[in-house]
Amino acid sequence: MARLLGLITRRLNQLAGLLAMLLILYIAGHILLEIGMRLFGASTFVLDEFVGYAVATLTFLGLGYSLERGSLIRVSMLLDKLPRRLHWLPELASTLLALFSFATLAWYWGHNVWRSYQRGTVSDTLAETPLWLPEGMVLLGMLLLCLTLLARALSLAAGELPTTAKGEL
Repeated sequence: MARLLGLITRRLNQLAGLLAMLLILYIAGHILLEIGMRLFGASTFVLDEFVGYAVATLTFLGLGYSLERGSLIRVSMLLDKLPRRLHWLPELASTLLALFSFATLAWYWGHNVWRSYQRGTVSDTLAETPLWLPEGMVLLGMLLLCLTLLARALSLAAGELPTTAKGEL
């Protein structure tokens, strides 16, 4: 079960990583468009709003992808002092703590998204963007990270030390 969940999360994280990359391209394109328009005295008037939504979305969508590839900052002072056979224990504890923290955050954030949807809350800008859309994308990233952390915890509990794309723990 842990391997199947790991495979599913790997594929979902690849998709989320691709979407995050496309959002970076969108940001660059929108900025270039805005520069070009301002040369002629025009503007999209939504650059800061939409780029802000894109940055929040790509940040949270990229968390699971980054975790799987060992790209997140790690402090491994404790692991360096322990024999390799005991690395699973602090790894499991930190994974469960992160899972609990992000699951709690996602729970409350989900309530906020639902409330924004029910109330029809929109941004206070010219675009009047329904706020549940960017908030929902952030929630999606949080839930994907929780799924990735759950897969990692199950893998560790089964006695497997997950490796990253870099080949490290």
